Amino acid sequence: MRRRRECLKCGKRFTTYERTELVELRVVKKDGRQEQFDKNKLIAGMVKACEKRPVNAEAIAHAADEIERELRRRDETEVKSSVIGEMVMARLKRLDKVAYIRFASVYRSFADVESFEEEAKKLMKK
Repeated sequence: MRRRRECLKCGKRFTTYERTELVELRVVKKDGRQEQFDKNKLIAGMVKACEKRPVNAEAIAHAADEIERELRRRDETEVKSSVIGEMVMARLKRLDKVAYIRFASVYRSFADVESFEEEAKKLMKK
């Protein structure tokens, strides 16, 4: 924000620039490590899940923006990675069901075909 001000002593006018400072978000990993939130990393994960699917980059960027806005609206500066993962899965489920299954299979570490099949059945019921 740009503001014009005036010195109270000499009367000279000058300009000041103000900017809002974003609160630094920290991601708490499953093993307890912490790292700074990186929207590019979020987008990269979503792009990988949507690879060779009819999802455009703009839709992915919009979903990542939504997630970041939602995280910044919280009163917390630390967010568990599991919360972010669930938010990503919710957005992918709306964008593309196959991308959702791909992401879920990695995120939830499906151990076998039955786990994968179970998640697909849940998706088809809805």
